[in-house]
This record gives sequence, C-alpha cells and structure tokens, in this order.
Amino acid sequence: MKKIVMIVGFVLCAASLALAPMALADMPGPNAKELWNYITKVSPYQKWSFWPDHQGMQPGRAPHGPFHKVYVNDILLNSPAPPVQYGSIEVKESYNKAKKFVAITVQYKVKKGYNPNDGDWFWVKYSLKGRGKPAGKVKGCIECHGTRVKNDFILVHEFK
Repeated sequence: MKKIVMIVGFVLCAASLALAPMALADMPGPNAKELWNYITKVSPYQKWSFWPDHQGMQPGRAPHGPFHKVYVNDILLNSPAPPVQYGSIEVKESYNKAKKFVAITVQYKVKKGYNPNDGDWFWVKYSLKGRGKPAGKVKGCIECHGTRVKNDFILVHEFK
C-alpha cells in the first residue's frame, strides 16, 4: 500500500512539473495585442484577485490618476518573494477624480532575458478599447517602478 501511495505521489508531482512549463508556454509574448487578448478573453483580469494588502479602489497618483484598482494573476499572487515568477501579471485600472474608469496599465514579467536590467518586465498602457501604447520597455514605467528594484519593480504590494 505504501508503495502505491509513493508511486501515485511521484506521478502527481511529475505531472505538475510537466504542466508548469506548458502553462507558461501558453502565455503571450511581449506583444500588446496578444497581452490584451489574454487579459480580456483568455484569462479575464477582473476575475483575478487583489493583493491582500491592497484591496479594491485605492488612492493613486500620476501618471495613473487619483484612484485605481490593481488586479494580480495567480502566478504573481503566489510568488512568495521577489523576484517574482515569470508569467506574473499586474493590471491597474485607473480612475479620474470622479472615479470614472479611464485607462488600464499592465506590468507583465514576460520571459527571462527580455529586459534583464529592468526585471524582464513588459509594460503597456491601454485605452478602454484595448489600444496599447506605449508598450514594451517603457522608460517612464521603468523609471518609476525602478525605485523598487528590491521588490521586483512592484509598487503597491510589499513582500514579507
């Protein structure tokens, strides 16, 4: 009986390790259109979680606006410490003073070697219709988020 349990455990462990790379292989590349499709259709970001220490609508600041909501995918939410796992995505909904939804910005840990000096993050700002510009290695994003290199460029959540 112990032998069967050990074999089943080994098989399950091997299967989970085999499936993990497949999940990342299904992630979009450093491409604004692919990423928009992923966060709105494949894995709708509004079904994701908030950071435990940054729930719902929060006060914000430029360039994102006076209010925001930040959604994180499970890969990022389950990253125990920086540097976070590849495939991590953080989506920020930006709101104006009247709390009207005005833009979406995304921080995506796209792939090893994409931009190693800046944490391999892909950045994009979208209109509400999905037009992504600027996108890529956006200087303004990197300059601001680069103040938190030790927290893997993540501003609104503090890893413990």
